[in-house]
Amino acid sequence: MRHANGMPESAVVNCVLLWARPGMEAALSAYEDKVLRLVAEHGGRVLERGTVLPGSPHDGEPPTEVQFLEMPSEASLDAYVNDPRRLAMAAERDAAIARTDLFRIQRFGPGAGSGRALGGPGRVLGVRR
Repeated sequence: MRHANGMPESAVVNCVLLWARPGMEAALSAYEDKVLRLVAEHGGRVLERGTVLPGSPHDGEPPTEVQFLEMPSEASLDAYVNDPRRLAMAAERDAAIARTDLFRIQRFGPGAGSGRALGGPGRVLGVRR
């Protein structure tokens, strides 16, 4: 895709941190299994999806799940966020997820912009809800 000025749009990469409601960890994972299937339909990719390893140093309660999502453009991200199938699952999401933090990521260093994933499977490298 291209901006109105003719320049190509760059990929949008987000780091998503999700906290489950008490006792709802499995429901959070089940919801995410469903909703993340829609990412590819909007041209995006789930670069990473995992959890914080026990014993990792941190302040406060660690997120239940960490995701890195890449979309080809702002327009594709907006289309995913507003997908009617995703919106229809809002009650399921609200029942399982207590908090979401979203960080826009600027990639740099080796592999930046190459389409390579950020680390290996299960590795864990804001908008607050």
